[in-house]
Amino acid sequence: MKFSIHQISLVIMAVAVMCGYSLRLSAQQLTEKNIDEVVNAMTLEEKCHLVLGCGMHFNDEAKFPGTAGSTFGIARLGIPETYCADSQQGLRMDSKRAWDHRDYYPTDFVASMTLASTWDREAAFKVGQGIGNEVKEFGLDWILSPSMNLIRNPLCGRNHEYYSEDPYLSGTIAAGYVNGVQSEGTAACPKHFIANNQETNRNNNISQISQRALREIYLKAFEIMIKESDPWTIMTSYNKLNGPYAVQNYELLTTIVRDEWGWKGMYVSDWNAGDDAVAAMKAGNDMLQPGQPKQYDAILAAAKSGELSMDILNANVKRILEYVIKTHNFKGQGHKCDKPCCVPMCSAENLKAHAQTVREVGADGIVLLKNCGILPLTGKKVALFGCTSYDWISGGSGFGGTSVGHYTVSLIEGMRSAGYEVYKPLIATYTQHIAAEEKRLFPNGRPPFSLLPPARAEEKLFTTDELNAVAEGSDVAIISLGRKSGEAADRSEADFYLKEYEEMLIKAVSKAYHAKGKKVVVLLDICSPIDVASWQDQVDALVCTWQGGQESGFSVADVLSGKVNPSGKLPMTFQIKYGDAYADKNFPANVDDKTLGAMFMWGYNKDQAPKERTPQANIDFTNYEEDIYVGYRYFDSFGKPVAYPFGFGLSYTTFGYENLSVTETNGVYTVKVDVKNTGDKAGRNVVELFVAAPNSKKMNKPEKELRNYAKTKLLLPGETETVTMKVATEDLASFNEKASAWKTDAGVYTFMICSSANDIEAKATAPVKAWTKKVNNVMKPNVKLNLLKR
Repeated sequence: MKFSIHQISLVIMAVAVMCGYSLRLSAQQLTEKNIDEVVNAMTLEEKCHLVLGCGMHFNDEAKFPGTAGSTFGIARLGIPETYCADSQQGLRMDSKRAWDHRDYYPTDFVASMTLASTWDREAAFKVGQGIGNEVKEFGLDWILSPSMNLIRNPLCGRNHEYYSEDPYLSGTIAAGYVNGVQSEGTAACPKHFIANNQETNRNNNISQISQRALREIYLKAFEIMIKESDPWTIMTSYNKLNGPYAVQNYELLTTIVRDEWGWKGMYVSDWNAGDDAVAAMKAGNDMLQPGQPKQYDAILAAAKSGELSMDILNANVKRILEYVIKTHNFKGQGHKCDKPCCVPMCSAENLKAHAQTVREVGADGIVLLKNCGILPLTGKKVALFGCTSYDWISGGSGFGGTSVGHYTVSLIEGMRSAGYEVYKPLIATYTQHIAAEEKRLFPNGRPPFSLLPPARAEEKLFTTDELNAVAEGSDVAIISLGRKSGEAADRSEADFYLKEYEEMLIKAVSKAYHAKGKKVVVLLDICSPIDVASWQDQVDALVCTWQGGQESGFSVADVLSGKVNPSGKLPMTFQIKYGDAYADKNFPANVDDKTLGAMFMWGYNKDQAPKERTPQANIDFTNYEEDIYVGYRYFDSFGKPVAYPFGFGLSYTTFGYENLSVTETNGVYTVKVDVKNTGDKAGRNVVELFVAAPNSKKMNKPEKELRNYAKTKLLLPGETETVTMKVATEDLASFNEKASAWKTDAGVYTFMICSSANDIEAKATAPVKAWTKKVNNVMKPNVKLNLLKR
């Protein structure tokens, strides 16, 4: 039997500790004040271990079964192991443990696009705080979230983990989440840095992006998040960026983020990202997870030979220790017992409070798209159609999705709790239909975990007589449509559109109910935008519920009943058809071999990858030829119609905007506007501040861009709140590639109060002085891109 150097050194170190020997005569115990001394006291072998993870905890006897992994501990120096877990929607771990009768169920929080749809920094903080608290109470240290890649395309497999197509909204919501997590002493880990905007061939794809788009769109979200929340760690992504892997990109990790932005935290790789451990160390990527023996061997050999300088390795080690000293386990708040049955539990009181947060945030993130006088519901007898009405989707698949939780509140329970009578014969019909579909789709049983979303039941169709009977016995029809996405593959173009049976169901139900003078509501329990333009005229109300976590049924019922007045706004555009966005042509929407995503995912031996294959566009490389014109920046600037614009969302009341003013002090513009509830129901409102630069078309700038936003308190009918927002001169800058500088052009700018990217409610102008800031001329694409220009 052969052993690697990594394995032999671990045995030697363990024996030494057991025998009471110190590997250094002057071993020190780590404190917050002696990190440099501890680094000097470490052996080279210990340093090489510390920069690597300790494997994934996917076995029954692990301390925290089902979690992502841990960091290396050195007992003789007082360096504890620390423990990390996914995901975006809460702590992901096994709910059952070997030889332990108890259940370990963390809260299933709302999905990311639901949170972003609140346009509420405080909501993001509350969700992050709840997750940070559960990580602490369950005995871990570090949550591998938030995911905050830009939603560049509606078919990206991990859109359920991401926030928005806009960098400002993404960055500020992520900052609120990170601040919430770290307020509990738990480490946050924003990811995936950077431009990991597709899942197809994610471990080998090269994102080719102009310096301007990289700076203004993709890096900007992370820059905002870093400056507003100072995360303790950041996760680097799988993909390559303008050449090298992101995890091995010195210009990205060090030149821009450390040198320009001043961030001092710890980088960790995505699991098994990159192909050169030594290059990752040199780039400034401090820790490689989950750690591999060959990585240890390579780093040790490079350090001994001088290829990897000790200054670089020591800097990596120091940043890891600076993370460690902040953790629960270092501060003695972690659980000391190593037996799985001794792992602590989150308190019932906190779990109850977190469930309430999920319900409230889930309702606030619901977006009312259409309402022809049917909502809030007054009729008390509701008929629920569509398999999703009985098999609600609370979040996505993969490590960034939901755990297999102890419950998701069903739509039936939610509606009944709100006082509605749910038509019983349909419950029996759908229960039988879904059970039959389950047997058809999963003859050997449903897999306990899947990166990709499991297949869902085909819709059931009804005869005309059956529908007439249901319409006669109910006041309103509610049809639920579902879409679920997951990791390691992107959705297909076909999934953007309704399936044949979904179209037939909507048409038939609408015809039957309208014939009797009754109305139809459609709920979109979806992970990302889908086609609504081709069929929405058939229905009377359209509600985008997104995916609201474990309390989904209650949240939806709260909005449908009017207990909560919807205040959500779209964080991305709903385009009319796939292909309308310029970016759509540079995305793997119709890849024949969807296994390309999974083939290169973590754990795959890249040495076994096909050697001879002609590079394919949007698989091996993706050219971001839309440049800065992502989402509404494209549709707005080029006059393209959309189904629903970025920032859109209706309410059960109405709002007016008065007394808009813009004043400037020392280069900071203060925007004030009075927002009045002009309707007859209490409600909250999102105030969106867009700014248009002068001569935007001539200067090849977007028509207008989101620069700030605010959410009002609950305003009673007739009540007014003065909303104040600030924008600095540098916030108005564009990146000039020729000068390698951020530049705000002098001129008169237009400040617009909007209710969506297409709806300007009030506007004012103000003169702005020129401003310039030189930066490093780095991160150039290594191919010539045919970039879109106005």
